[in-house]
Amino acid sequence: MNWLNSEAFVLFHQHIKWSDMIGNVIGLIGLALGWRRSLWSWPVQFLSGLILFAAFATAHLSGSAGKQVVVMLVAAWGFRQWSRGRGQSADGSVAVRFATWHERAWLAAAAALGTLAVGSLFTLFPHLSWDPWPDAYIFVGTVVAMYAQARGMVEFWFAWLLVDLVGVPLNFANGFAFSGFVYVLYGALVLWGMRDWWLRSRQPAMEGVPA
Repeated sequence: MNWLNSEAFVLFHQHIKWSDMIGNVIGLIGLALGWRRSLWSWPVQFLSGLILFAAFATAHLSGSAGKQVVVMLVAAWGFRQWSRGRGQSADGSVAVRFATWHERAWLAAAAALGTLAVGSLFTLFPHLSWDPWPDAYIFVGTVVAMYAQARGMVEFWFAWLLVDLVGVPLNFANGFAFSGFVYVLYGALVLWGMRDWWLRSRQPAMEGVPA
């Protein structure tokens, strides 16, 4: 599996790794499927996490590999949530809605406390992360976004956008150039997806009951 961490090509003087490229392209596809409210979004996101887990584990990056395990668990839970049929619309996709203010408060609190806890852990054990606090912010933000997606909340796009704002410069600064490029594409996709879910959330009668 060492080939996953080998160089695929050089783009704009940036060395692109196979693992970085494949894992993030698949993750981008998973997000696009989430935009379409397709159940396949979750298996694809799980596959992305699995590839990145294999790459990080092979490179003996236990902290990064461990984070992918959490991402895969959340993806499996999200698949279960959507496949149970809660909030299904007539076309078989998941109905979407805005979170309540109570839910928004819980999401914000979970993101803040989670980042504090994970950032502190990464600081105590530096080998777990290559940039403790920004890495913790991105990791927790990703989990929060995936949770909100599983619940069919429009706010999941806002969470991804906040992750993007830190993810782009952080990945370029730490040698994960392809991740940086993909995060730019994530930003564009997030804006389109946000618009689509926003419009659909205004049509409850067509979408069915909230997820």
